[in-house]
Amino acid sequence: MEKFSSDIRTVSQRIQQLRHSISTEEATKTALIMPFFQTLGYDVFNPAEFTPEYIADVGIKKGEKVDYAIMEEGKPTILIEAKSIREPLTKHDS
Repeated sequence: MEKFSSDIRTVSQRIQQLRHSISTEEATKTALIMPFFQTLGYDVFNPAEFTPEYIADVGIKKGEKVDYAIMEEGKPTILIEAKSIREPLTKHDS
């Protein structure tokens, strides 16, 4: 548990260091989101576990893609919609 806490602190520090140099959604995903989920133990380079551009069928996203889906036994357990670190989320809160 101590290593996990240390790894999360490292990710948090990384965000603080990089946030001013990140301006796009893709940069946010690559520099912040993927390292965060990797720290949580997900293999972000295995599409069977961390699927990019997943076609969702929930809420207002019916038939549309979300940025990532975390998969378990072939089924999505977590859907992730990413936005640029500079974009206010209030425009996307649905």
